Amino acid sequence: MLSRRELANAIRALSMDAVQKANSGHPGAPMGMADIAEVLWNDFLRHNPANPKWVDRDRFVMSNGHGSMLLYSLLHLSGYDLPMEELKQFRQLHSKTPGHPEYGHTPGIETTTGPLGQGLANAVGMAIAERVLAAEFNRDNFDIVNHFTYVSMGDGCLMEGISHEASSLAGTLKLGKLIGIFDSNGVSIDGDVSGWFTDDTATRFESYGWHVICEIDGHDSVQIKNAFIEARAVINKPSLICCKTIIGWGAPNKQGKASCHGAPLGADEVSLARKKIGWTHAPFVIPDEYYSAWNARERGTKMEAEWNRKFKAYKAAHPGLAKEFERRMKGDLPDNWNEVITAYIKKTAEKGEDVASRKASQNALEAYGPLLPELIGGSADLTSSNLTLWSKSKVINGNSKGGNYIYYGVREFAMSAINNGIALYGGFIPYGGTFLIFSEYARNALRMAAIMKIRNIFVFTHDSIGLGEDGPTHQAVEQAATLRLMPNMTLWRPCDTVESAVAWKAAIENKTGPSSLLFSRQTLKHIPRDEEQIENISRGGYVLIDGANKPEVIIIATGSEVGLAFNVTMQMNKQGRKVRLISMPCTNIFDAQDAAYRDKVLPPKCRKRIAVEAGVSDYWRKYVGIDGRILGIDRFGESAPGPDVYEYLGITETKLREMVESFL
Repeated sequence: MLSRRELANAIRALSMDAVQKANSGHPGAPMGMADIAEVLWNDFLRHNPANPKWVDRDRFVMSNGHGSMLLYSLLHLSGYDLPMEELKQFRQLHSKTPGHPEYGHTPGIETTTGPLGQGLANAVGMAIAERVLAAEFNRDNFDIVNHFTYVSMGDGCLMEGISHEASSLAGTLKLGKLIGIFDSNGVSIDGDVSGWFTDDTATRFESYGWHVICEIDGHDSVQIKNAFIEARAVINKPSLICCKTIIGWGAPNKQGKASCHGAPLGADEVSLARKKIGWTHAPFVIPDEYYSAWNARERGTKMEAEWNRKFKAYKAAHPGLAKEFERRMKGDLPDNWNEVITAYIKKTAEKGEDVASRKASQNALEAYGPLLPELIGGSADLTSSNLTLWSKSKVINGNSKGGNYIYYGVREFAMSAINNGIALYGGFIPYGGTFLIFSEYARNALRMAAIMKIRNIFVFTHDSIGLGEDGPTHQAVEQAATLRLMPNMTLWRPCDTVESAVAWKAAIENKTGPSSLLFSRQTLKHIPRDEEQIENISRGGYVLIDGANKPEVIIIATGSEVGLAFNVTMQMNKQGRKVRLISMPCTNIFDAQDAAYRDKVLPPKCRKRIAVEAGVSDYWRKYVGIDGRILGIDRFGESAPGPDVYEYLGITETKLREMVESFL
């Protein structure tokens, strides 16, 4: 019978062989964490390699994603569809073993990690989702949602500020099903971390409200196992297991040194390491007895079969709940979704309110929320400004198990990354609010959502210089443009209540990526439309006013600037000019329309075009061309009442009219 150390050495061998063959990668973390991973995966982790998407599986997140060969080795050895040929192609084009774990690319990968600390925040989101889903669906004798979330992290993860944001909130929420594993090897790329990381990590996490298990020898399987047993028994707070490890354990000349962190060991050192750990097999050769000891398919299939029997009985006892659970976990919307939403949009158009689009957003939440128990939201300490709270919101806190609203505090980055974790978990549609300018704090989490193509809704209010007195530090100028440039990100900047309702509908229906919804602080004028125009909002851009089939000038406007463009267009057309106004709340959806529709809205022969947006101008060149005009802002704002800032910076009807007349 193979010893635990021998089983762990299979991870070490695969990791150093794959990195060596690729001549690229990070062998140190996998070799140092192998003993911890062996205990977790063989003694505790509930998973089924035959079905990586089993809904009641434990989640394992590797926040220190540079050590990806640890995860690939575990997936391969335990029986996932990750053959040895893929390990041999580590870090190569189109392989299932990319340099950092990628969600949706490799079976068994729960989230894309690499930017340090974000996996920890994702895991917090998964733990929140598990607890809320359990509160909604579990019934006496039917704990159909009951599992743990494990997350590994290194010194680098804990240096990143997001680790503080996420861990602080996790402690406040008392997430007892969350277990962190701190791989404390004391080494980062620049060397011994004692020169730049001397935090008392245990005390830090205790202050957050975590249960902390200190000074575990990360190479002693007995200590490791006992630590997991202790952590799993603590149900009223998250746990952190602090494991002292040696980076690159087993490499005689490089273990414990930065030289094995992010570079291959070298052929000579690999050979010496094989001798030191007693690994006599050729590169990428794992004997059958190792596969037999590691294989989790039989155990996992049995676990899932037991759960399926339980769910079948649950379905008989609670058919309505079971049907709703299945719908939620599939990510489907309710059967009456289109009917109710269409009616709401029509009613909104008929009502014709002049309100700030942030208020229109809240109105949409009031209409859509009752249909969507999966909608779970929050705000980064700006609830009363973002208007993300609606009448049926129920707060999630340390004393409640269920709920649908989180007061995130001033934690924009963690909020966005935690919501990524909730989205990845399944069964929920998360949204989080802050000012558009503070998308800068959250930027990398937005990018990760876009990379993973997950349904996460980012609510950004106070979207322009229109917020006024808070001044240039709070006035968004370049943010809309840069978010539009992010691949897979769908950005809506609606101009009134109707477009706001359509934007929310589109974001909720978008299963192929995140959405950013940009809303105003200031009141926006309701724009009248016919049924065809309302239907065309969902196409991203549409004709709002058509002065003639062959317009002399085309104005393209978005968001709060549509109102002023509307007034100018109406005035010019009354004077006999032929001006067309295009509202373009979502450029990337408009760009995805067929050429016939795009050319109908923006006739190629009409090159006299003006774009209007209170933001940087260059983005709009793609629509107006090099000879077109752009009424925008290529500088930072000013501190003054919103209307005064618009006037001072020239975003006015007078200025737009002058631009139109210059073309005529």
